[in-house]
Amino acid sequence: MSQNEKKRTTVEIHNRSYTIVGTEPQHHIRMVASLVDQKMKEIQAANPRLDTTQISVLTAINTMNDYIKLKEECTQLSESTKKDEEMK
Repeated sequence: MSQNEKKRTTVEIHNRSYTIVGTEPQHHIRMVASLVDQKMKEIQAANPRLDTTQISVLTAINTMNDYIKLKEECTQLSESTKKDEEMK
C-alpha cells in the first residue's frame, strides 16, 4: 500500500461512529479522534446542558484557538532562531 492511498478508519467520537477516509496512518486518525472525543467530554462535563452541536462547535473553537497559539509560537521561535543565526 503506497503512502498516498486512502484508507478507511472507523472511530467513535461522542458515542457515535464515524468512518474517516484519508492517507494518514490509522494510528494517527485514531489518536486525533481520541483527542476530539476527550475534549468533547471535558466540555460536556463542564456544561452538561449543551447539546451535541453546541459541544461540537465549542470543541472546534477550542481546537482552533490552540492551533493558532501554537502556530504563533512556532513563528516567533522561527524568527528568533533566524535572528540568532544572523548574529553569528
